[in-house]
Amino acid sequence: MRLHFGVPDTTRGPTALTIGNFDGVHRGHQAMLARLRAAGERLGLPTAVMSFEPHPREFFRPQDAPARITSLREKVELLAQEGVDDIYICHFNAAFAGQSPQDFVSELLVRRLQTRWLLVGDDFRFGARRAGDAAMLHTEGQRLGFAVEEQGTVEDGDERISSSLIREALSAGQLERAARLLGRPWHLSGHIGHGDKVGRSWGFPTANLWLRHRRVPVSGIFAGRLSDAAGRQHDGVASLGIRPSVHTGGVRLLEIFLFDFAGDLYGQRVRIELLHKFRDEQGFGDLDLLKAQIATDAAQARAYFASLNPVA
Repeated sequence: MRLHFGVPDTTRGPTALTIGNFDGVHRGHQAMLARLRAAGERLGLPTAVMSFEPHPREFFRPQDAPARITSLREKVELLAQEGVDDIYICHFNAAFAGQSPQDFVSELLVRRLQTRWLLVGDDFRFGARRAGDAAMLHTEGQRLGFAVEEQGTVEDGDERISSSLIREALSAGQLERAARLLGRPWHLSGHIGHGDKVGRSWGFPTANLWLRHRRVPVSGIFAGRLSDAAGRQHDGVASLGIRPSVHTGGVRLLEIFLFDFAGDLYGQRVRIELLHKFRDEQGFGDLDLLKAQIATDAAQARAYFASLNPVA
């Protein structure tokens, strides 16, 4: 997989392409990417994904933009796992947003990317004032020599799988529902940093991911699973929030106490999956009550993992 920031003036030749924000790379996105791979194999074309940074909603209305399901790096990693050949991350700024739909097609899709086959969602809009749509792409494709297909709705039961629906599930603490829609447990990734060692002094040392510059759609206390740099998995109890009993600075932190773990994770890039929510974050005026609650949370998490792997 080759990652490109922007679209170079010349690329390596004709391509099969899909376009979208791909926040979460959920099951609907995965269906699109499967069609992309199949078209690439059928037509003998390399496959490419075009996405945007920042999300257009973050550019136009940053105060109302939703929290992301995946960071840019996580999105790229997930797209790479889907087996695409090239990923183009276009800087979404005023110039990009202001280009006409015709220029988007003729300059980016045809001249630079040499698109021969294109897949978009059936609600895809593009160009200044979102004036371009799938119907226009079909017309331009016939004129300029590329085929266009549309991806219809992918459903889970009677629900249309979408990034908005997954954010809704995460915000409601419905981690199992979110995992079903995503096709995998929701996770955060990053490098383990140092905390204030308060948990260690109480017998609950934690691995810490600081989320200073990232908004996430969920908070609370969870059963969590950490995958370390070597791919080993470790179960534990996780807290995601601002820790109101200990600090008042408002900086979000994901910390996880790993059961029966001995080792050093500092500096490692890890993935932490949140599997089940036990409760919301809350403040405790008495630290002894907080310590007792942490012990209760840990016991609940151990019981949760034991229920996943019952002894025969």
